[in-house]
Amino acid sequence: MIREWIELAQGPEFRQRVVFLEDYDIALAQELVQGVDVWINTPRRPWEACGTSGMKVLVNGGLNLSERDGWWEEAYAPEIGWAIGDSRERPEGEGDAEDAEALYTIIEHEVVPEFYTRDAAGMPRRWLERVRRSMASLTPTYSSNRMVRDYVEQYYLIGAAEFRRRTADRGEPARAMHAWEFRLRQHWSELHIGETSLSRDGESWSFSAPVYLGEIASVDVAVQLYAHPRDAEAPFLSELRRGEAIIGATNGHIYTATAPATRPAEDYTVRIVPYFPGVRVPAELSLILWQK
Repeated sequence: MIREWIELAQGPEFRQRVVFLEDYDIALAQELVQGVDVWINTPRRPWEACGTSGMKVLVNGGLNLSERDGWWEEAYAPEIGWAIGDSRERPEGEGDAEDAEALYTIIEHEVVPEFYTRDAAGMPRRWLERVRRSMASLTPTYSSNRMVRDYVEQYYLIGAAEFRRRTADRGEPARAMHAWEFRLRQHWSELHIGETSLSRDGESWSFSAPVYLGEIASVDVAVQLYAHPRDAEAPFLSELRRGEAIIGATNGHIYTATAPATRPAEDYTVRIVPYFPGVRVPAELSLILWQK
């Protein structure tokens, strides 16, 4: 694939417009970002990959004018840079002309006038204000220092503490976790979720579902009501409460839950996932049973 890209860049149609940079690393990036006033990045959503080059210009006072994808989708604000496109994902090629028109319009009517408008001392005051805001708000956030700090605080320290907990008492917690996993894998096929009953009470849906756990103890699993994320919303997730036993069933109970009626009832589904204190599901045990 790399050979094909190089051949494309050397072709007569692209020779003056495409440059292929081999072995792109931090040293090469340092050469690229020096003296950059505006970093333009125009991938098609969602092909941004990571897009960290736009982060590298921040400490040198460079501003970003990029597609709203990757890190710039998270970082963009009107006072610190410019954005083209929106957060929608569209079929390949659709919207290219619209994005191109937006790019040239922003350059002509915003970037160029702001950069070349100078005061009596020859200083582009509005441009420098934007640079200061960008450096002050983005550089501390989108940096290797913050990345390392996040890994240490959110993963490494937590992981080390959990390792110590599991290996305490000559590894008794780890053996208990292993026994739990063995029970689940041995009897997971016995799990069954029956037909859900549904009613509406004002602004809420009420769900009731028979759940049969077989040889699995109720404390070893979590019965949840779930709905996929919609638009910019987070996914809905709620625990169902175990109620009355089902007569004649082995380890069967009625589970109930409520959910907002702002979403259609068919958005919600019941599922069963493993549960054990300290175990990260599904990273450590990816078993799951969906009702639908």
